[in-house]
Amino acid sequence: MLNPAQPAPIDQAAIPQRRLYTGATMPGLGLGTFGSDHVSAAEIAEVVKDAAAAGYRHFDCASVYANEAQIGVAFEEIFQRGIKRDDLWITSKLWNDKHGEDDVIASCRKSLADLRLDHLDLYLVHWPFPNFHPPGCDVSSRSPDAKPYIHENFMRTWRKMEALVDMGVVRHIGVSNMTIPKLKLLLRDARIKPAVNEMELHPHFQQPELFRFVLDNGMQPIGYCPVGSPHRPERDRTSEDTSPTEDGVIVSIAERHGIHPAVVCIKWAAQRGQTPIPFSVHHYRTNHEGVVSDPLTDEEMRAIAAIDRNCRLIKGQVFLWKEGQTWEDLWDVNGEITPP
Repeated sequence: MLNPAQPAPIDQAAIPQRRLYTGATMPGLGLGTFGSDHVSAAEIAEVVKDAAAAGYRHFDCASVYANEAQIGVAFEEIFQRGIKRDDLWITSKLWNDKHGEDDVIASCRKSLADLRLDHLDLYLVHWPFPNFHPPGCDVSSRSPDAKPYIHENFMRTWRKMEALVDMGVVRHIGVSNMTIPKLKLLLRDARIKPAVNEMELHPHFQQPELFRFVLDNGMQPIGYCPVGSPHRPERDRTSEDTSPTEDGVIVSIAERHGIHPAVVCIKWAAQRGQTPIPFSVHHYRTNHEGVVSDPLTDEEMRAIAAIDRNCRLIKGQVFLWKEGQTWEDLWDVNGEITPP
């Protein structure tokens, strides 16, 4: 039973659903669980419980967030309250230091044990680079064993991801932070193709070419940092960064609708056709309500489309593999995979 003091949960029929190429449907709004450096694992677990009571059914987790064990306890409580496992969509991710063929299945099993689940709806390769960096490191951190993207090596990892589907412990597999050149190779060689690409998407970084490529090739785009990640780690901040929630167009639309600019960003994402996964300690219900009510007009959607600044906030510098590189080398900005 839900706490009678809590507001009634949002009608699930009002939440947009994204149909995957398998025929399965994924809720078109999720709760991210990366608390950066400012929210404890225990706090995030409490948010997960409260968000489920408010109507969230999609939870985006990852081993590197170091909170899956606490979230697992929260999931147990959620199920005890009467929400069924099949009513939830739960994602986890393979971290960079577990790309080895002997590590993939073990890492997934560890996430399952921590989350107290017998299967995941979606399991992602978190980054296409097998490069590890310590928690809390600064932007200058580099692994001495860092490597570029080597497709043959990535496919060895992907074959183990496919094995997880064959084993029945993962329903779908996907990728995150992939580019078009890398996706083309994966789609060519995969036996089980990725169901999603999780990628940075917000009004100042709309990635229209990649967004369209993902949809045209039967994948669903999941958008992280949908409001511009104001609490991202210091290593991910540069002087060139912009904030979509401070953009005059977003602020003006927010004033017309009587909502916070962050909710405008999430409305835009959902109406555009991506699945936003914002994390919030206090505003998760407002975000949820924003997706199911008072839609943006066509004119407002066009106005937001016009403010794309190509401003990537999560640049990934810690994954670079040699001296003298810039973060652009990670993202194949010239349309080709950056050579070793």
